[in-house]
Amino acid sequence: MKKLMAVLAFPVLLAACKNNTPPATTTNDQDNKQLAAMLDSYWQERMQLFPVEATSNGDNRYNDQLTITIAESFRDSLGRFYKKYLDEVSKVDSTTLDKNDLVSFRLFKYEMLMGIEGLKYPTHYMPISQFWSFTLDLPQMGAGSGNQPFKTVKDYDNWLKRLSVFPAWADTAIYNMRKGMATGWVLPRTLVMKILPQLKAIVKSDTGNIFYGPIKTMPDSFAAGDKQRLTAAYKKAIDSIVNPSYTKLYDFFEKEYLPKARATSGMKDIPGGADYYNYCIRYWTTTDLQPDSIYNIGLREVARFESEMNKVKDETGYKGDLQSFFKYLSTDKKFFPFTTDKQVIDSFWGIKKAEDPQLKKLFSKVPKTQFTIRQTEAFRAASASAEYNQASEDGSRPGIFYVPILDPKKFQCTGMTTLFLHEAIPGHHYQISLQQENKGLPMFRRFLWYGAYGEGWAHYCETLGKELGVYNDPYQYFGHLSDGIHRAIRLVVDIGLHYKGMTREEAIKYMMAHELISEGDATSEIERYMAIPGQALSYKIGQMAISGERKQYEQQLGAKFNIASFHDEVLKDGCVPLNILHEKMAEWAKSRK
Repeated sequence: MKKLMAVLAFPVLLAACKNNTPPATTTNDQDNKQLAAMLDSYWQERMQLFPVEATSNGDNRYNDQLTITIAESFRDSLGRFYKKYLDEVSKVDSTTLDKNDLVSFRLFKYEMLMGIEGLKYPTHYMPISQFWSFTLDLPQMGAGSGNQPFKTVKDYDNWLKRLSVFPAWADTAIYNMRKGMATGWVLPRTLVMKILPQLKAIVKSDTGNIFYGPIKTMPDSFAAGDKQRLTAAYKKAIDSIVNPSYTKLYDFFEKEYLPKARATSGMKDIPGGADYYNYCIRYWTTTDLQPDSIYNIGLREVARFESEMNKVKDETGYKGDLQSFFKYLSTDKKFFPFTTDKQVIDSFWGIKKAEDPQLKKLFSKVPKTQFTIRQTEAFRAASASAEYNQASEDGSRPGIFYVPILDPKKFQCTGMTTLFLHEAIPGHHYQISLQQENKGLPMFRRFLWYGAYGEGWAHYCETLGKELGVYNDPYQYFGHLSDGIHRAIRLVVDIGLHYKGMTREEAIKYMMAHELISEGDATSEIERYMAIPGQALSYKIGQMAISGERKQYEQQLGAKFNIASFHDEVLKDGCVPLNILHEKMAEWAKSRK
């Protein structure tokens, strides 16, 4: 059973994504061209439908536009859009496609089917959460340091035009949430309590408002008349658009929504929520794994990591039990060496410098995309996790590793190395950048994301610390094990919350009993899982798949196994569901023999 688990002993995957397509006998250039034209048409139409997504990708054609994607009318249009392209791709003769296009064909069909299925659930009735929400994205864009460019006068005018749609977005969100209140699709009360201060923090006078940021950094090259006009326009937008809209949302949440918010924690407690959660499991893991199976994997992994953590604890010479060791790590001053925010950021740069010499041994292909580290903005830091923000395709915006620092004196250092390997290099930065840089992929695949693959890869990269020479300190390695058990705990508590009836409080208690985490951080984590059901499952499920592939082929290939070649093969096709990853790694191994 251990060997099966190591090799990906999962019921392999969604029927929509199973390879029921017979292998190509001969390729037909016309069929490949037909598919390429259809995929390009899809991408161009998608960018028009999702202009904010286009901006994030570095496509600046629609920087002045904002689509209200939570509107019923938009969802109807999106359903027709998916159906149209599902019909189109079904006309392609997949038996004559070359290998790369056959993968594109399978992925595209899978995407359309999952998109259509997802629209069955009224997620737009809960359009705002404390973790992922347009009300959090908008200030990031408007601050002048995010995805929205502010280099030219036209850029500044584009933002004003885009921002002008936000009052209509806010009205639509309130309309939808009222429908959710009437149908039972409402947020837990504890999440609403976290949203309120986020909304309130945005409402500030013009120069102190985060949306005033672009004026403070306006290029000196702008003409005096443009500077004067834009300054006045941005002040007016803050006074007439930003502050009234966020105040309106705050008042709605406080006076109308909060009294109707639910006391329960999981999706199973809302109408149709159990079916939706099963969809979320398939969406985030790209497997047909059942909830009980995932839960049991989590329990086994928690026990395994606890055993490993006890070994490392003993190696340090500490004499107490694991719980007292957690307390030691969370209170002793030597694990809190920072006094300024800059020291925290500089320490992360130090991790990069330490691993740089070893990276070339594990990777022969590295991204050209630039990389940087930034502190998470204050308005969202309290509910944020460390995260990676992808670069723009044209290279004008680097990949950004965001670190929330509420108080540098309370920033615990033992988990920093494993966090950097995951969120930054070689984790998300390598995977996402190489995918975007790969001109051999159609555009939809260069920006495609599957949590099980993307988060699984990043979590797998945490296991490379010893090979990269950055886990020499036992406390940093213990930090790695702490992250590992954290991802295992996620399997238990996510399934527990949304499927087994575990309460928020029970989930927090379980997390604190098994890992080094404060009550505040455990609360934020559990509330994150409440807000985005199923996402937390993707890390461990994906990591186990990739680690299992590596273990299998290290054993099978022996001296012919090359770790850089293995990593290059995992990454070269970008994000794929786990069954396609399994198939392509089998082909790679065959070629190595």
